[in-house]
Amino acid sequence: MSDKTRDPSSLFGEILDWMLAPLLLLWPMSLAFTGVVAQQIANLPYDRELGEMAGVLARQIVIEPTAAGGRPKVRLANPAAANVVRLDDLDQAYYQVLGARGEFVAGDRDLPVPEDLPVTRDVTYRDEMMRDERVRVAYLWLPLPGDPDASGILIQQAETLQKRARLATEIIKGVALPQFIILPLAVLLVWLALARGIRPLNELQQRIRRRDSGDLSPIDESGAPEEVAPLVRAINDLLARLDQSIAAQKHFLADAAHQLKTPLAGLRMQAELAEREIDAGQSDPKALKSSLHQIAVSSQRAAHSVNQLLAMARAEDQESALRPTNVDLAALTQEVVRDFVPKAMDKRIDLGYEGADPGGAATLSGQPVLLGEMLRNLVDNALQYTPSGGTVTARVTPDPFGQVIVLEVEDSGPGIPQAERELVFQPFYRTLGTGVDGTGLGLAIVQEIANRHDAEISISDAHARPLQPGGGLGTRFTVRLPTAAARA
Repeated sequence: MSDKTRDPSSLFGEILDWMLAPLLLLWPMSLAFTGVVAQQIANLPYDRELGEMAGVLARQIVIEPTAAGGRPKVRLANPAAANVVRLDDLDQAYYQVLGARGEFVAGDRDLPVPEDLPVTRDVTYRDEMMRDERVRVAYLWLPLPGDPDASGILIQQAETLQKRARLATEIIKGVALPQFIILPLAVLLVWLALARGIRPLNELQQRIRRRDSGDLSPIDESGAPEEVAPLVRAINDLLARLDQSIAAQKHFLADAAHQLKTPLAGLRMQAELAEREIDAGQSDPKALKSSLHQIAVSSQRAAHSVNQLLAMARAEDQESALRPTNVDLAALTQEVVRDFVPKAMDKRIDLGYEGADPGGAATLSGQPVLLGEMLRNLVDNALQYTPSGGTVTARVTPDPFGQVIVLEVEDSGPGIPQAERELVFQPFYRTLGTGVDGTGLGLAIVQEIANRHDAEISISDAHARPLQPGGGLGTRFTVRLPTAAARA
């Protein structure tokens, strides 16, 4: 048994955790994704404006031809107009113009130019660091007249990111603030929906709790949710089996009480008779001896009934069937037969064993105590119903295919009529007219033990004709016990 007892879990809490945990996990991820998208959205209008400023600056470029073989001279048409690109309320603006040979023409000298900057005639954007501050740069290349393959003139327009950051923050606030209201509302709605959805379970619990302890009638599943209906049906099946089990136990106890009442009443009567004779002072030794003998017989009957009841309880014990071991059925049968030899000799009955030798192929997986009880009841039953001078034979025969081991106990008694062969396995049933004293539990115990070992039991006539004049055909009980390999 585990040292640690598992705490009971709440179905409501389990569902709520699995619904809210992903929601609370996805919420910060949603905010982070919103931040990325907001930054991209904020860049679009300001990138467009930055590109237009680069275009304005490009239109101010004047390229003056020089002497033959020399590179053209680059200058701004109106240097004062270049100051327009620096005008901004929040951000610091920079620009730069570089000639065809990379020489500085105008603007800010420290605006960085990557070595692997691709040559493109369209406005292109990149991020840079300018004076320890991040800037957004728009650049383009102007081709030289007469030399379209040359890199051309580089024009760069840059600005810091305050406006973009402010717009991105406003977008995030516009998206995130409603989420702070929607998220608690969503949690509340999930809570209410779960509480409403689980209400039928609470009602079903209350209905079961209000039932009387003796009420084993089926639970009405009409009001149960579809997902819980299989559980309700399983409980109803359990209640039906429990009702049958309790009814069988009540019937068993009633029959047991009736069986014990007779020998106990005889004990009491004989004891009272002996007591009255002793009190009267006229005790007859023979009468007193007869009373004591009847007391001993009644005690023996009561003890036998109690032993049979205990054997029946052991046969019905579920745990005993869970501890199988290897059992040599031939050796066990021989041992039981030896135990009944004195009783057979008292009744002048020929009791013997035939079949497999111990230690051979007659080994199966089972419960040795129960199998021994089954053998004792079969042999005792055969001796009880076999008249003096008859025969009782126990036989163990392994199946040549290794699937079953056949156990037979046959006698030369009156036999069992065909109509009663199913009834004799019922507890306390006894065939009328035999004059044999017993509890009627022996064959019921045999049937229960056979069921525990997945065995099949059958009854047939032992002989084709009576062995003695006026005798019966006898009875053969055949038990087919599966081997360990067949039960696996």
